[in-house]
Amino acid sequence: MIFAIKPFEIHDGDGIRTTVFFKGCSLRCKWCHNPESLSAHKQIFFDQSRCVHCLKCVSVCDANKIREGKHIFVRDLCSLCGKCENVCPQNVFETIGMDMTAEEIAKEVLKDEIFMKGSGGGVTFSGGEPLLQVDLCIEIAKILKEKDINIAIDTCGAVPRSAIDKIIPYADAFLFDMKAIDENVHIACTGSSNKLILDNLKYIDSVGIPLEIRYPFVPTMNDGEVERILDFIKQLKNVKCVRVLGYHNYAQSKYDSLEMPYLLSEIVPPKKELTLVVERMKALGLENVDVY
Repeated sequence: MIFAIKPFEIHDGDGIRTTVFFKGCSLRCKWCHNPESLSAHKQIFFDQSRCVHCLKCVSVCDANKIREGKHIFVRDLCSLCGKCENVCPQNVFETIGMDMTAEEIAKEVLKDEIFMKGSGGGVTFSGGEPLLQVDLCIEIAKILKEKDINIAIDTCGAVPRSAIDKIIPYADAFLFDMKAIDENVHIACTGSSNKLILDNLKYIDSVGIPLEIRYPFVPTMNDGEVERILDFIKQLKNVKCVRVLGYHNYAQSKYDSLEMPYLLSEIVPPKKELTLVVERMKALGLENVDVY
């Protein structure tokens, strides 16, 4: 189950890459900018602002109601049949999630093989958390490796060690998220402990696969973790770069379309602070660090 395949990505590893976004995640980060990735199941985006009350969806789908003159989409009644999406002239509905085989996914990403190889790029497995579907990742990787395609794994690390062991033979790099070192901060940010995550990070580093550390910087949430994260990174031997990812609120409309609460609407996205974080890290001895 995936929710997108995006070509010409330039921030998901080296070179020009095609990123496969897997559906389902083991964390619940309060700032997640892909809320459609959290559930492992298909979902419906419902953008009521597009609705012109043509009532075509009401005539074909029991999940769509008119109450007090307002169009209501009753998710509990939705069977994901797609009828409302097919008849709507305004694209009010969009099914999120695609059942695809490894062969189908590989065929799609290999359309851009020439660009990936020409730029020193490849394919990145992202999400959600791709290693929750590690067997599918492996089947795709086997096909891609026959074409000598570089494979990067974008992971939060909250997965069984067995999943990491399975994917290591096919991984050319790991993009590893570090939300916080302090366990209480991590729980407050993501709903989960980081003990397994940090253990998995040290394990991947010990294997010798190149690592890119990604630190999502979120004011009032984990902005006090800079020194702790830096101290942890200094213990690792195979970190080739660190990227500070600034919080943004561009995903607000996605939350609205999924009828999910957006918990950080009051937080102002950082600008100048990101440069200061990078300067602090460099001053404390980290050389290859930038902002995205």
